[in-house]
Amino acid sequence: MSTTEVARKTVLVTGANRGLGLALVDEALRRGAKRVYAASRQPFAHPDGRVTPMIMDVTDWTQIKRAAESVESLDVLINNAGISLPDDLNSRGAFEQHFDVNVYGPLMVTQAFLPSLTRSRGRIVNVVSIGAFAAVPVLPAYSASKAAAFSVTQSLRALLAGQGVKVHAVLPGPIDTDMIRDLPIPKASPESVARATFDGLENEEEEIFPDAFSQMQAESWRIGAAKELERQNAGLVAQLALAA
Repeated sequence: MSTTEVARKTVLVTGANRGLGLALVDEALRRGAKRVYAASRQPFAHPDGRVTPMIMDVTDWTQIKRAAESVESLDVLINNAGISLPDDLNSRGAFEQHFDVNVYGPLMVTQAFLPSLTRSRGRIVNVVSIGAFAAVPVLPAYSASKAAAFSVTQSLRALLAGQGVKVHAVLPGPIDTDMIRDLPIPKASPESVARATFDGLENEEEEIFPDAFSQMQAESWRIGAAKELERQNAGLVAQLALAA
């Protein structure tokens, strides 16, 4: 996907009213996107006429379905909405809340928009986290949900390849957003992560490592045993399809 192709695309971003989501909307516009659907739980306005705001809570199937019915065509779905709340492994509710938003939400949104993405032979971009590789112990429910989200992304990649839909995982390190702004750690800006996300999409990268912190893991992942095992497992899908 080249910059020229992005200029002709329709993009939908969830969690689009602030932080990384808003930066992704603005970056898509900067690269000349034809239409950007900006989904969030709360109403918001954007000055660019190419942006269509929409109310969509990713945990609410009724809202998701209504949004999907209002979009005539879609080329790129960016599942960005997420939550990160501290917990200490003592609350099942914390796990349920994180999985509802970070795992089931993107999956439901993907299911709703898949017919449009199949018609356009489009892209699904799931914003995961480098925490999917190694848990952040002060954020155990968040880490577990992102590990699950990454696994779902890998499965979608294999299962949808035959339909011409490509699936990408964005694996950022800490980003300077409301979610972790108070943590005393180095953080990348949302704008730089958004730029690197679209660069990775245009370069056909299955896993996108969009900042200096996550880049430390990039090469070892791409040549490592876990990635090779993913490729082998994906081959099973093709074998089963041929045998059917």
